[in-house]
Amino acid sequence: MRESDLALDDAARAELAAFQHALAVDSTQDWALSVPVPARGCAVFVADAQRAGRGRRGRAWQTDPQGALAFTVSRRFGLPPARLAPLGPAAGVAVARALAALGLGTVRVKWPNDLVVDDAKLGGILIEARGDAVAIGIGVNLDVAAMPHLGQPWTDLRRAGCGEGDRARVLGALLRGLLPALASFERDGFPVFAAEWARFDALAGRPVRVLAGGAALEGVALGVEADGGLRVRHADGERVHHAGEVSVRVAA
Repeated sequence: MRESDLALDDAARAELAAFQHALAVDSTQDWALSVPVPARGCAVFVADAQRAGRGRRGRAWQTDPQGALAFTVSRRFGLPPARLAPLGPAAGVAVARALAALGLGTVRVKWPNDLVVDDAKLGGILIEARGDAVAIGIGVNLDVAAMPHLGQPWTDLRRAGCGEGDRARVLGALLRGLLPALASFERDGFPVFAAEWARFDALAGRPVRVLAGGAALEGVALGVEADGGLRVRHADGERVHHAGEVSVRVAA
């Protein structure tokens, strides 16, 4: 795959500093974080297959070489950690917006990092920082034969009715949406994404179970706070939970 295959527009091309493609790597995240981050703009690392891909909280993320897309965007952000915290929801909005533009109007973002269609997992986003580099890893199921080890409902673009999931076509659409959005986030913060988060929020108004350590807390999701935390109304009042501390499930 080459950059010229992606049909990038001027806004995305202006933010792209480097593009790298490999047939197989252990992890696009580790690959991206092993390379110096560009002084300006984004570096994109895409692999047809990952041997040791990972998701949030160290979970494995295996990529079907024929049926999925895995890539990482590496970038500097001139922001203090507190302002960088809501990058995950902002990236989720940008990716969901791009998938909706491809015709997948049913895509939603399940806080903090899952892309879902009717509560079935379509993909995920993983954000890691190392030094001055921030790596935004994205995986999307295109046309997957089976995922026997996932342990939860899953789907792919073909099953969701989004047409042919050509890897270059989908990657180009995601980069057209994501790269300018990252510049917007650095400049204006999460508020410019807040209204669209409400549009794509898979949990708002729904009963949820928050898993924190050994405890399971029941409540109702109320949306995302300005710092990227999930607002939940519990029996004893409202709390804000943060992605590094908890997992969230839709309650039966």
